[in-house]
Amino acid sequence: MTRAIMHGCNGHMGQVITGLAAGDEELEIVAGIDLSDHVKNTYPVFSSLEDCDVEADVIIDFCSAKAVDGLLDYVVKKRIPAVICTTGLSEEQVARVKEASASVAVLKSANMSLGINMLLKLLKEAALTLAPAGFDMEIVERHHNQKVDAPSGTALALADSMNEALDQAYSYRYDRSGVREKRRKTEIGISAVRGGNIVGEHEVIFAGTDEVIEFKHTAYSKAVFAKGAIEAAKFLAGKPAGFYEMSDVIG
Repeated sequence: MTRAIMHGCNGHMGQVITGLAAGDEELEIVAGIDLSDHVKNTYPVFSSLEDCDVEADVIIDFCSAKAVDGLLDYVVKKRIPAVICTTGLSEEQVARVKEASASVAVLKSANMSLGINMLLKLLKEAALTLAPAGFDMEIVERHHNQKVDAPSGTALALADSMNEALDQAYSYRYDRSGVREKRRKTEIGISAVRGGNIVGEHEVIFAGTDEVIEFKHTAYSKAVFAKGAIEAAKFLAGKPAGFYEMSDVIG
């Protein structure tokens, strides 16, 4: 049985993971970390990681970007593997995640769903075939009106997967309104939509002459991310120090 600490346990995703973990025979949440105490859980909840005295095999993080620095300090100090699901990290924080992975197992993914991670693989092959043939590449992502980062971490991961296949030859264009010019061939456009309670939609468009190919992933509930986080936690527990991704989990 994998024993997990839920970092950000009383947030929406923390509660979704808590509910799914209750029915999982291979993982148990033994403690939670959250500044808020408005939710009653079946496990003890502490206001900070430093206050937590419960032994665990792994930490699942679905908190906020501002709490990630403290989390990294803690996991390095305690040598507890961590699944970092929080998005919107700064470049400095991403660098710190990689630095921490030299001392402890860390898994970070822009999106925890199985479908998105399969799409990342498919897009590499598509880009290798279609970009040299003159197809333009565009990404449109849609999320709920409470999401604070734009474009989404998943949209950037999709763009990165295509750009990696193309030897990083493409630049990213986030907003076309500021510059009146034709679209450059070597760019990937990324558009963000925020509204209502859209869980998450990502559409990748390859637009060529007289034909368009579209890849689309739609998440209908946040349970898809919670399931991925739980599987990642079970995978990461006991792993040696290093940086891991969801591709390692599904591969």
